[in-house]
Amino acid sequence: MKADLHVHSHYSDGSDSVEELIKQAVKGNVTHMSIVDHDTVAGWPEVKKMGELYGIEVIPGVEISAYDYKRNRKVHVLGYHYRRDAPHIKELCTPLLQRRQKNSLWQIEQIRSLGYPLDQGEILETAKPSQTIYKQHIMRYITNKPYSSADYRHVYRSLFKGDGVANRDIAYVDVYDAVEAIILDGGVAVVAHPGQLNSYELIPELVEVGLGGIELAHPDHTEADHQRVKELADQYKLFMTGGTDYHGKFGIEIGLGDLKSPEIPFVHDGRVRG
Repeated sequence: MKADLHVHSHYSDGSDSVEELIKQAVKGNVTHMSIVDHDTVAGWPEVKKMGELYGIEVIPGVEISAYDYKRNRKVHVLGYHYRRDAPHIKELCTPLLQRRQKNSLWQIEQIRSLGYPLDQGEILETAKPSQTIYKQHIMRYITNKPYSSADYRHVYRSLFKGDGVANRDIAYVDVYDAVEAIILDGGVAVVAHPGQLNSYELIPELVEVGLGGIELAHPDHTEADHQRVKELADQYKLFMTGGTDYHGKFGIEIGLGDLKSPEIPFVHDGRVRG
């Protein structure tokens, strides 16, 4: 088994279509994959169809943009194997997507004030099938430099960070609400890339409300992160997951399945068990 359980498509902030992702998975000998688009489950029908067409076992997934209000920091929560209609996840994430869209439209206008020729309607159209504009969609109209290049990073920071005119964030959902929504929809909640967002202190508290797993393999994780994740997983009986956090042209240069993920047992009913 070769799994990549952290992949993003053009239903959120990835550049590639679902079929393109599935084809890459086949090429990379990936057998199990989960497309975990941000705060939306809209792509699942197509994911399921393409998985069946190309012989890839696809797992329903989502990555919820949450917040640890106790420590005042962002935390991302992955959800797997939830009910296909996902009513609680949708109810929680729909207002979040609306806030993000409103903020993105404001950011476009702020950047336009600097003289950048941004067409709001064109950005909206090219972002589809995502119904929400992300920073990556805006950046595509500002520079053609690769995401990982120094030029891209410079432009991004000058606009969206520090004193940048578009530096405004949205209110994220409470992390406990994110875990609860996933569980209520019959899913398994996993803390994403705890090393990237320094989510370690939160893990024991989330275990008390039903956290099932913690992400081990991630491009931003160091050996020290791997050790800490393994210790927490062992202490709290959590299963470990992993993935490339692939965003296509909107992310770092990495191929599907390029990270060695933990061996996660899959059973006949499609559930993940630790």
